[in-house]
Amino acid sequence: MKKRILIIVSNANAIGPHNRRTGTFLPEVAHPYAEFDKAGYEIDFASLTGDTPYLDALNLADDPDNLTFLTGKGWASMQKAVKLSDVDVSKYDAVFVPGGLAPMVDMPENALLKKVIAETYERNAVVGAVCHGPVSLLNVKLSDGSYLVNGKNIASFTTEEEDNYARPDVPFDLQTALTNQGAIFHAASPWSANSIADGHIVTGQNPASAKGVGEKIVAILES
Repeated sequence: MKKRILIIVSNANAIGPHNRRTGTFLPEVAHPYAEFDKAGYEIDFASLTGDTPYLDALNLADDPDNLTFLTGKGWASMQKAVKLSDVDVSKYDAVFVPGGLAPMVDMPENALLKKVIAETYERNAVVGAVCHGPVSLLNVKLSDGSYLVNGKNIASFTTEEEDNYARPDVPFDLQTALTNQGAIFHAASPWSANSIADGHIVTGQNPASAKGVGEKIVAILES
């Protein structure tokens, strides 16, 4: 049977006091999508509200995987993302959350998202996220009351990267927040590829890490 992947995306399109335009960062969804598609997986999209999600970094459309996503079935499918509350997530072998600044707006506290991620993890399906996407793992509590990220090897957009990117716009520092919930945080040099798998949790640091996250998710599902 074909493996099934659910990509959960933000619905936010602005962040911060200056109303900075944002959305899902194109390579962070397109590069993993390319790996899932190459593996022959069935790929569906869900968003928190069911409204059409937004894309950021369209200036990177000349990258082959990004262009294929935009002109092929990826973006067409993402525009039809269904409301997360209408999805039976138990049917999926993995859930994946791409970044962009958008998840920092609507994913830190979303109760349904936290429940979905906890349940996915506890049934031994794969949970993946990249860049600001690991904010989806923040505040996720398992059935024993512990934080999901506690004691786990995790990567996300780093404090150093944020200081030179969107510090005035983000509501909090993601690296600090994950570390405060017990994550064993792995930071590579800014903007370098850094993806890490800990059991069936896969996280990545930044756009350059998105392909590696996709590859690691596929490797786990094929093992």
